[in-house]
Amino acid sequence: MKASKNSKVSSAGKDDIPQHLAIIMDGNGRWATRQGQARVEGHKAGVLAVDKVLQSSLKIGIPVLSLYAFSTENWRRPQVEVMALFELLNFYLKRKVRTMVENGISLRISGDISRLPEKSAKLLTKTIEKTAQGDKLILNVCINYGSRDELQLAIEKLIKKRIVHGDIKKISSLPTWGEIEENLYTHGLPDIDLLIRTAGEKRLSNFMLLQSAYAELYFTDVLWPDFDENELLHAVEDFRKRIRKFGGLVEKK
Repeated sequence: MKASKNSKVSSAGKDDIPQHLAIIMDGNGRWATRQGQARVEGHKAGVLAVDKVLQSSLKIGIPVLSLYAFSTENWRRPQVEVMALFELLNFYLKRKVRTMVENGISLRISGDISRLPEKSAKLLTKTIEKTAQGDKLILNVCINYGSRDELQLAIEKLIKKRIVHGDIKKISSLPTWGEIEENLYTHGLPDIDLLIRTAGEKRLSNFMLLQSAYAELYFTDVLWPDFDENELLHAVEDFRKRIRKFGGLVEKK
């Protein structure tokens, strides 16, 4: 495992490090309010925090990082704020695509991008294509994402596939978990090992409910713009101390 000189994570094997880290990035607005600034300034500061966590994840050796960037419910926010968020997304993608390629970061999207502004949707698609060969870290950005919508869409896809194949008996039979998983946005990615939520909130907010079935949860009062490498290392160290039983028992040695 690679770590920075200031890393508090001791030398560990692959099993000690989350193979899929997910973060609910919360607190941008509150951060801006405390600074006496507009909410959009908090989102700008939050983008800088994304950079820090990306670099730290590469150092630690985390292979998959999922970030909850924009939920299906976030459309309820003021239109000015929503459009500012997508402008920030556009700016970030244009500015960071070369760095992502150089660092071996592959961009992936979970969510329905068809509702996004056309410019943002096109930039996301192009960035996915340009970073497709990245083999160091998969950055899975969850945008216009909601876990319930994801499950509903997966079932719809499954039913359509069965109808196309014309298997009458199979159409009426209950799907297996494997069939459902094949139709989720995250198909091919490991389940979440560690899920972090910032800003003191202790709920999942419709985020990857199925993929988090056995995730270790870590809640911190730190607002997202203030979340840095040290905060991430604290979370990973806490994760390493936990005993994961997955419903079973741990044999005494």
